[in-house]
Amino acid sequence: MIRVGILGAAGYTGGELIRLLLNHPEAEIVFANSESNAGNLVSDVHEGLTGETELKFTDQMPFDRVDVVFFCFGHGKSEQFLKEHTIPADVKIIDLAQDFRIKREKVIVNSDKFPTGEGSAEANSSLFTLPYNFIYGLPEINKEEICKAQHVANPGCFATCIQLALLPAAHLNLLKEDVSVNAITGSTGAGQKPAATTHFSWRTGNMSIYKAFSHQHIAEIRQSLKQVQGYLDASIDFIPYRGDFARGIFCTAVIKTKAPADDIVAAYKEFYQDAAFTHYSDKAIDLKQVVNTNKALVHVDGFEGKVLVTSCIDNLLKGAVGQAVQNMNLMFGIDERTGLRLKASAF
Repeated sequence: MIRVGILGAAGYTGGELIRLLLNHPEAEIVFANSESNAGNLVSDVHEGLTGETELKFTDQMPFDRVDVVFFCFGHGKSEQFLKEHTIPADVKIIDLAQDFRIKREKVIVNSDKFPTGEGSAEANSSLFTLPYNFIYGLPEINKEEICKAQHVANPGCFATCIQLALLPAAHLNLLKEDVSVNAITGSTGAGQKPAATTHFSWRTGNMSIYKAFSHQHIAEIRQSLKQVQGYLDASIDFIPYRGDFARGIFCTAVIKTKAPADDIVAAYKEFYQDAAFTHYSDKAIDLKQVVNTNKALVHVDGFEGKVLVTSCIDNLLKGAVGQAVQNMNLMFGIDERTGLRLKASAF
């Protein structure tokens, strides 16, 4: 059994992760950490788990008892946590925040947290490089690296959906002109903490845009597209929408190209032919086909001088914890589909 610890277990991603792992045949939850809920039943917070578990939240972090720990923190908290705590070198880390998704040379921390090993080489300095190397956890392009990784940065929800729409086009070297992307997300994408734009009375029957052309996921999208195409001079003009539904992301992307649509469709099918959860659909797709699953669906329509790519995922599963469990499976050498054979909420 894979022994699992969860940090930040009281939020949406923590709850979904617990739900998946309770039904995972090769995983055991050792602890679910939440300082504000310590001692409370997990099912008192994640009420959908009533009758499924007697697990309680804890404020303890017994890293010596686990094989892997999931970080379900808000963005910016993972890096700070690793500056203040030591996780044993043999414990794998899967971070669901954005802190380590973009490649960088080093992370600086106080060396007194690491008095031996790498830190001791700089005993006269208060700073040194944090000894954690994170692999970007998108299995469709980094599967081999994930299988060998000790630390994985799980991709963002919008980033996953948009990358899966565009990666085969990048493989064909088609992203030479600016790409227009629109994507709409459910309210769970905003996290569990209430905000003005997450109240039911505001969200229902409503739509709005936010962070137009400046969303934080653009950087990781560009990073992956450049990895596959070899360069990326074109702009990714992304406009995110808030939807009046709870979960899921539906994306449309317009790529300007003179390449024959049939050739592009064939390339998309080939690119994803071995992918465990990403599937090309010959028919137009809709959001309910993926909600409550770890699937991503992709479809291409050809027009004069351009193609329209549509893609959709569940933002909490393929866009977050489903993909994180998929990455865990790969890291521990088991079938990546294990614990993730979920039925869509199509009706």
